[in-house]
Amino acid sequence: MPSPRPDPFADVQRLTLDRPADLILRKIRELVGDGTLAPGDRLPSERELAARFGVGRTHVRDALRRLEFHGVLRTLPQSGTVVAGRGAAALSGVLRDVLEIDGTDIAAVLETREILETETARMAAIRATAEERRTIVRAQDAFRAKASLGDPALAEDLAFHLAIATASRNSVLASLVHLVGPDVMRHHGEQKTCDRTRLVTVIDEHQAICDAIVARDGAKAADAMAAHARMAREQYRRTPRARVVPVATSDTTAARARSRHRAA
Repeated sequence: MPSPRPDPFADVQRLTLDRPADLILRKIRELVGDGTLAPGDRLPSERELAARFGVGRTHVRDALRRLEFHGVLRTLPQSGTVVAGRGAAALSGVLRDVLEIDGTDIAAVLETREILETETARMAAIRATAEERRTIVRAQDAFRAKASLGDPALAEDLAFHLAIATASRNSVLASLVHLVGPDVMRHHGEQKTCDRTRLVTVIDEHQAICDAIVARDGAKAADAMAAHARMAREQYRRTPRARVVPVATSDTTAARARSRHRAA
């Protein structure tokens, strides 16, 4: 008898309907992307947006929060929510599309994060104002308080990295970190890559970065951040469900080059 044909729908995933917040987010991004909303333009209030979209204010608030998280919008005291700079908005459109198309390639996202954040840590150590250094210290204290109790503290972890990115005083690099960072934390949360043992190590790794920035030592801050990012990537690789292809670090690449040189 002939072998049964493979089921052509075996790999089909269940369809998911967009949530109201997703539709609102997409519409605002379209308005920013086509120039209808320009940098500095103020958005209507949550109440007015909810009425226009015909949804509850909770959905509007969720969409605005996520857009601000990714650098498309920002909230100004006494001015409300406004469109961020054109560079951040453009980067948001490009990177979000890339991550949505190839969202499973977390290895590439983690490698990109290492490249970006190593440099933002170096710049932050050199350029951060006294208040920005205090913000980084407070973020680390908040992370330590939760992580020491065994809580993954993903929001506090992200806040620490975003504070460093902001303190780099390079708006383009900061925007890139703001865009990549949430995806990294989301994947870590989904895959549960941080057990209690790893959390203790992360606290120490964060502290090394924080201390170097406070000491205004750019080289040490970059080294500490690079080591932290490599350890995070290695921890993720060990997670059974993560399906991350290891990417050779610069140290590994250099070691292989030295080995080839000796052999020659």
